[in-house]
Amino acid sequence: MAAQNSAGIQTLLDAEREAQKIVQKAREYRTKRVKDARSEAQKEIEDYRKQKDDEFQKFEKEVQRSPPFPLQVRARVSVRRMLTLRTQHSSGNKAAEEQAEKDTQKELDNIKEIGNKQGGKVVDDLVKAVMEVHPQVPDKRVEV
Repeated sequence: MAAQNSAGIQTLLDAEREAQKIVQKAREYRTKRVKDARSEAQKEIEDYRKQKDDEFQKFEKEVQRSPPFPLQVRARVSVRRMLTLRTQHSSGNKAAEEQAEKDTQKELDNIKEIGNKQGGKVVDDLVKAVMEVHPQVPDKRVEV
């Protein structure tokens, strides 16, 4: 009987060690995946930053490039060019702003609709709470 108990305990200990190894491997794999994801994200950030820096450098070069015209004409051309380039670079922002504006308006409309549906109940509850007072003495009243 003692031998069977000893063998059963040994089997359980072996199973526990095996489970610990599996858990340890899973933790190591997860840690590796997190590190890989971080490095990949960092690489994407650097690529995006480089792309935007290149676009900015190109923009600066185009703005600084001036045609061989008299100063007044050159100034008008530069201003027009800058406005054109600014419009090109801000078009992505405009789309995002318009989408955010639409989402905000949708949420406001939703809130107003809920207010219209349940506004009367809220007012009734507030009036009821103010008009129907039920004073109670606290349980832990301090006597002076």
